[in-house]
Amino acid sequence: MSDQPVPTFDSTNFSTDPYVKRVEKPWGYELHWVPENAPYMGKLIHVNAGARLSLQVHDEKQESWFIVNGQGAVIWENEQGELVETQLQPGVGYTTQIGQKHRLKGITDCDIIEVSTPEAGTTWRLDDDYARPHETPEQRKKERGEV
Repeated sequence: MSDQPVPTFDSTNFSTDPYVKRVEKPWGYELHWVPENAPYMGKLIHVNAGARLSLQVHDEKQESWFIVNGQGAVIWENEQGELVETQLQPGVGYTTQIGQKHRLKGITDCDIIEVSTPEAGTTWRLDDDYARPHETPEQRKKERGEV
């Protein structure tokens, strides 16, 4: 053990309250389980069978996924710039980089845990089955009913 003293912290910011926010999506829904002001994001993404998220690219956000229920896939850009499909396997994680095109899809109804850097910047929707615009910070608030 170190001889350094343990730092003291201001406990007035501590919370033991549970948190979840459900966000309806045309392809299913998201359950955000990390408050918006945290320096990271965690969500459960429920994708309906046969549904797809937009083909998208982020200019600031990086994501990792872990499938927990059902069958799903990610369609994403490989090192040659080609879109390839990878079926998500239980027990392993998948990570996309900033600037890498990607889209999740449900083969069956499925639940995917996503952790990411904060919800920031623009999500450029390159193809969207629901004709939604790019997700700017303002559009993100509108889609989540925050304005």
